[in-house]
Amino acid sequence: MKSETLEAKDYGIAEVLKTLGIKEVNPGACTGTKWLDTKGEFIESYSPADGALIGKIKQATTEDYEFVIKKAEEAFKTWRMMPAPKRGEVVRQIGDQLRAYKEPLGKLVAYEMGKIYQEGLGEVQEMIDICDFAVGLSRQLHGFTMHSERFKHRMYDQYHPLGIIGVISAFNFPVAVWAWNAMLAMVCGDTVVWKPSSKVMLCSIAVHNIISDVLRKNEVPEGVVNLLAGGSKYVGDNFLADKRVPLISATGSTRVGKRVGSIVGERLGRSLLELGGNNAIIITEHADLEMALRAVLFGSVGTAGQRCTSTRRLIIHESVYENFKAKLLSAYQHIRIGHPLNEKTLVGPLIDKGAVKDFTDAIEKVKKEGGKIIYGGEVMTGEGYESGCYVKPCIAETTGNLSIVCDETFAPLLYMMKYKTMEQAMELHNGVPQGLSSAIFSTNILETERFLSHEGSDCGIANVNIGTSGAEIGGAFGGEKETGGGRESGSDAWKVYMRRQTNTINFSTELPLAQGIQFDV
Repeated sequence: MKSETLEAKDYGIAEVLKTLGIKEVNPGACTGTKWLDTKGEFIESYSPADGALIGKIKQATTEDYEFVIKKAEEAFKTWRMMPAPKRGEVVRQIGDQLRAYKEPLGKLVAYEMGKIYQEGLGEVQEMIDICDFAVGLSRQLHGFTMHSERFKHRMYDQYHPLGIIGVISAFNFPVAVWAWNAMLAMVCGDTVVWKPSSKVMLCSIAVHNIISDVLRKNEVPEGVVNLLAGGSKYVGDNFLADKRVPLISATGSTRVGKRVGSIVGERLGRSLLELGGNNAIIITEHADLEMALRAVLFGSVGTAGQRCTSTRRLIIHESVYENFKAKLLSAYQHIRIGHPLNEKTLVGPLIDKGAVKDFTDAIEKVKKEGGKIIYGGEVMTGEGYESGCYVKPCIAETTGNLSIVCDETFAPLLYMMKYKTMEQAMELHNGVPQGLSSAIFSTNILETERFLSHEGSDCGIANVNIGTSGAEIGGAFGGEKETGGGRESGSDAWKVYMRRQTNTINFSTELPLAQGIQFDV
């Protein structure tokens, strides 16, 4: 069955908005339990699914910014002294609250952002999962002990809360990225100030409505968890340059990340950057092609290609290239494109018409640079596609990493290329500026181990017989090169939200110097 318009119907959006406390006009700033009477200009949130106005946000202003930052500073003094397991208990309750609101919040994520409902639910599940992870972490914020070279001395290191954590999230994951940062920061004893993407601000407002009861019930100080829903006119470079905010965690494009890193670096602050991805899958002659097909399909068209881990390049051994190409073209013809809340939909809309233009412009560049479009690339029209944000996922054949291939197009545009030797495959794989996620499909251990070795993938994430898209929260998430070098979520990513301190204790009556230095008067 070819891509087709899916039947439009009432998806219960009005009830969802009511459940989540979303009104026609919503304030843009919150200090956890109190909403501010913001005075900024209105931002209107339209759904890319049908073009309908969902609600308005009265943006947080510069004055609101100052108020919130001062509240966060004050709250930090109290919150950092609460025992970490007690902080973890608050996070546990936030996780339970998110469980109770998983379905309506997942539906709002799908409707405001455009990802399908199943992915909306999956995003909220990520929030729940990171809460569970953080609860356990709250009892494991451990350092190390070391043997001193000096008689009757003890050495150890420990971690202390850092301060205010600024979180700048992107439109494609309107709630999960905040949770990755905020839940870890909270158990670490930090306070959080969230600046969401101006394209999906209602999701952030819904989250703060959901968690406010938990904060209030536990008497969490006002200012521990904060929201500043305002554009860069009000909350922009001033946020990045603010020395009161020791860490800025920013998710977005490489272009935006370079600006964030530059401004934060100028004041010697910390940046946690999660930026562009240009992720490839190598499919070897020893691959299970059916497994690879499933991974490529979700990786390339899931979230309409708007994941930082979306599969954008296929590097296929020449002996299986034509076979896999035929399978992939057949699978693409069965993709259902339509309203993200329709249960039959596999691909929803792009976030807005600007993203559609980026998609069509990239396709034209592919053609100019000698690539060949073998499937899709059209903007969808007709009944059900009136918003102008729907496109047919595109496949292009190229002879290698063309100039346009080295740029990340945040849309369902997939490049296919052949290789002969593993050396050539790795050269193609690593020959782009980004380094987020990567994968190889092979049943040959020599190939897979080489891919994971020092001379293999140069990405922060490297998978074997698993696609590039969709990471578990237990592992540290992030990438190298123009992806920014940041790490969020699991493993020991929590350490970036804390300051490290080395301690030496002398329990003797002497004062020996290190390295045996003699300094007697």
